[in-house]
Amino acid sequence: MPKQIDHQERRRLIAEAVCRLADTRGLEGVTLRDVAAQAGVSMGAVQRCFRTKEEMLGFALGHIGERIAARTRARIAESPAPSARTALAHTVTEISLLDEQHRAEARVWLAFVAQAAVSPGLAQIIQLNYTALHGMFCRLIAEATGTPHAEREADALLALSDGLTTHVLIGHLAPQAAHDALGAHIARLLGEAAEHPA
Repeated sequence: MPKQIDHQERRRLIAEAVCRLADTRGLEGVTLRDVAAQAGVSMGAVQRCFRTKEEMLGFALGHIGERIAARTRARIAESPAPSARTALAHTVTEISLLDEQHRAEARVWLAFVAQAAVSPGLAQIIQLNYTALHGMFCRLIAEATGTPHAEREADALLALSDGLTTHVLIGHLAPQAAHDALGAHIARLLGEAAEHPA
């Protein structure tokens, strides 16, 4: 009897291969042939899963976002004192990808961001990610601080977390310095709660 193929699992396997190649070579080094070799499947298998390279890259980008989101949800769920404050702090810490164990993800994410500047399809996926994050930040900031400027604060927090990731990756900031800067910003932001109770 022929072996049954889990289509979604194969797509995830290929997405992981894309990420490993993007981590070491950047997206310009991601070819269908190399992805197939990295995933341990045939070129035909890759082409059956994805009609175009753009579709494959889009799926891989979504895969990274889902992995980070799952890790963030798990960290929030494990928090001993769940609240809007802790959820906000955990979410920002996870998406900033400053820790050494997430450095590869950070490199891959920024490779996709750079490619999105010339790829409308990838740009749309990243915009959807940022829109969802911005909405979550707005809700958590408003709930934790009672500030009427939650949208503006969410804009700043999202830009800060992205900027710190870039500065760590290129060696301009040490990871601890970036963590300290992010922590100080969150502390100032959440300090509003004492003055403006929700």
